[in-house]
Amino acid sequence: MDNLFIVVSHLNPDPMYKQITDQVKEAIASGALKPETPLLSIREMARELNISEITIKRAYSDLENEGLIITRPGMGSYVADINRDKIRQEKWHEIRKDILKILKTAERFDISAGEIIALVREIKESSDG
Repeated sequence: MDNLFIVVSHLNPDPMYKQITDQVKEAIASGALKPETPLLSIREMARELNISEITIKRAYSDLENEGLIITRPGMGSYVADINRDKIRQEKWHEIRKDILKILKTAERFDISAGEIIALVREIKESSDG
């Protein structure tokens, strides 16, 4: 299993385990990680990312609790056969909360929702180009 898609950074404000869980979730939601795909062992992942095994264990535990991976004793951890629409819907709600937070912050500085929408369009156009 090639887990090189996972990149952790000490500059990211999120804890290391959350950076890992978020990136694995994204890979599952996008289809980059298919059901039954084996993940690196906790030890291998820790070595590859140069972080503590405890951190990887926490990330795998969280992913398992969310039903995204299955750990089989003696066999390792694998991507679960999940409903990708469910992950999409969870992400949609997360993004909605982020947007509400942005709108509240903007309101305090007298920045309208229309200006935020225009900014989003501008950013989208510049990233497409």
